[in-house]
Amino acid sequence: MHQQTHGPDQLNLAQLAPGVAFPDAADAETARGLQAAGARISVVIPTLNEAANLPHVFARIPAFVDEVVLVDGHSVDDTIAVARAIRPDIRVVLQDGRGKGNALACGFAASQGDIIVMLDADGSTDPAEIPRFVAPLLAGHDFVKGSRYLPGGGSDDITGIRSIGNRVLLALLNLLYRTHYSDLCYGYNAFWRHCLPYMRVNCDGFEVETLITARLARARVSVAEVASVEHQRVHGVSNLNAPRDGLRVVWTILRERVRRGARSTQDPDAWRPSFAEVPIANNGALAHLSNGAVPHLSNGAVAHATNGAVQHASNGAVLAARASEQNGGALRRLNGV
Repeated sequence: MHQQTHGPDQLNLAQLAPGVAFPDAADAETARGLQAAGARISVVIPTLNEAANLPHVFARIPAFVDEVVLVDGHSVDDTIAVARAIRPDIRVVLQDGRGKGNALACGFAASQGDIIVMLDADGSTDPAEIPRFVAPLLAGHDFVKGSRYLPGGGSDDITGIRSIGNRVLLALLNLLYRTHYSDLCYGYNAFWRHCLPYMRVNCDGFEVETLITARLARARVSVAEVASVEHQRVHGVSNLNAPRDGLRVVWTILRERVRRGARSTQDPDAWRPSFAEVPIANNGALAHLSNGAVPHLSNGAVAHATNGAVQHASNGAVLAARASEQNGGALRRLNGV
């Protein structure tokens, strides 16, 4: 773990990886960096009825990712079937509770990578940006936060009211924890595995990002921010409830500031939830689903998704085009208490 220094420092990502362009050159550069560091990377994706969005998300996951862990909240659509058809090597676990926080905790516990990346399943967080999150980790940071408010970042999804709420909550956190973050309620993050005992994710809802941010600030780990663009959800409706979740964020900020014991030195695995991993039968079909059926699976290929998003598949693969370019990002070193 690296101690955080005082005084914000903003760097362009090109200073860490000269000449890198997104996404293809960045993928190659990141793969070389991971190989040199002997580091494996896991991507954790919580899902709840996201069958229509998975083809878009999975098509943009870089080839250097070693493991994808899908944490399903007992979806009633074909989420698991679609995931298996597109990516047969995916690990699927069923969360033991409810909510995004619990799902992420189950995914963290199940993952095996040295670096863990948090992605949303609705297409709002772009997997093609993963190289810009990994570069600061390989350069020595412990945790990397995505920011929609750094130069090069942005959001096609956030409303004016939500943006104001995010800034108010961010100001409260920065004041109480003496930090200099530029974004708070955004779920695109990446970190080294050794951060898990400090994060100790034990909440249920959308306050999970705030919980992680607050606990890492108190633990004084080295946190960086990189610019990220939040896209609109591809299909479906978000489960976010701004008033309710905003109150949970406020409570989390206040509770964590007065909580005793910022560092977890005893029983570092006490936070780990239980979860069930979904096995695959020998014929490539699912051995088990929480709803007991795969109504649209044939010969390992997805023939139909409930809203028609996946209409054609061949030999278990869904063909999708990758974007050829991505805006560069900025890296910002942050303060801690």
